[in-house]
Amino acid sequence: MDLRPPAPLLAPSLLSADFARLGEELRTIEAAGAQVVHVDVMDGRFVPNITIGLPVVESLRKATALPLDCHLMIVEPLRYAADFVKAGANWVSVHQEADPHLHRTLAAIRQAGGKAGVVLNPGTPVETLVDLVGDFDFVLLMSVNPGFGGQSFIPRVLDKVRRLDALRSERGVPFFIQVDGGVGSKNAADLIRAGADCLVAGNAVFKAEDPKAAVASLLSEMRSGRTA
Repeated sequence: MDLRPPAPLLAPSLLSADFARLGEELRTIEAAGAQVVHVDVMDGRFVPNITIGLPVVESLRKATALPLDCHLMIVEPLRYAADFVKAGANWVSVHQEADPHLHRTLAAIRQAGGKAGVVLNPGTPVETLVDLVGDFDFVLLMSVNPGFGGQSFIPRVLDKVRRLDALRSERGVPFFIQVDGGVGSKNAADLIRAGADCLVAGNAVFKAEDPKAAVASLLSEMRSGRTA
């Protein structure tokens, strides 16, 4: 049984987009071939930054047919996770470090109709997920410390991807692996080769001189990593 999605997915992060032109930015990445929209939700408590909330997600849902991937960098995620699904999110991920009742939160996301994900900070081992395999649909590995865009990729996360891929194979459970932070054309193929299935890219797409060309380059690198 193949435990990985048939093709790798690119999820441009709106954190790096022009917030005054979100509709136009969405149309650009759609036309370029991106398959998912990554939405960073920050509360100024779990991370030292504040971004967007439910009303913006509702507006994004009206503006695109692409799956909305909401990454909740917030305290008390159980209070809000299902509401993000109701607002239009297809995927909702919560931090293992922020949630003492993670099993309950994942179940709430699924019950609301969304894909449930667990996020691990760079210093959190993948082994903390052993007893939750089967209760989540994907794992998001942070390859920077969360809170701000434009940070440099932490290379040792490649090993975490390999360990998580090994756990997936050992348990025979088809969850997918996502990586977020410092992702670009220089490391995209290596991440996919290591076992990642979905890459989040912010500055590499929206700060590029030609975002459409940047998406095409990333997708090409990702496909080469899968076929290597």
